[in-house]
Amino acid sequence: MTLIRWKPLRDITAWHPAAEFENVQRNIDQLFDHIKSDSFEEEAYKTFMPAVDILERENDFNIKVELPGVEKSDVKITVQNDVLTIRGEKKKVSEKKEENYTRTERSYGIFQRSFTLPASVTSEKIEASYDNGVLSVTIPKLEEAKPKEIEVKIK
Repeated sequence: MTLIRWKPLRDITAWHPAAEFENVQRNIDQLFDHIKSDSFEEEAYKTFMPAVDILERENDFNIKVELPGVEKSDVKITVQNDVLTIRGEKKKVSEKKEENYTRTERSYGIFQRSFTLPASVTSEKIEASYDNGVLSVTIPKLEEAKPKEIEVKIK
């Protein structure tokens, strides 16, 4: 058996501040190139993804989807093969002003969120409501799936 002297810093490469600065500079340049190009607006238009909360209650599941600025008529909910799909579109309202420059930092575009439903729900009785930009989808549980309290007698 051969003994090899342990050198803890043997495999660590030397840090070069100039190389690190070049990496940061390259990343900043790419960011500004991306912002200057027209593809930035197109990409933002394609990537709208609404926030979702899923809550399990005693008798049902509730899915809340934040859709500010989305019209109720632009949202469609479907169930197919035990998959609940919420899709729609947040349309961009364009403003053109000659004197002032306005910057819009909101995301727009087509969105789709899908959720696999458990076997313990009744998909035929799903209900949805839309209020102040929040879509609420209620998915009732089957009677067999609801928690039951059984008293156990002690002998």
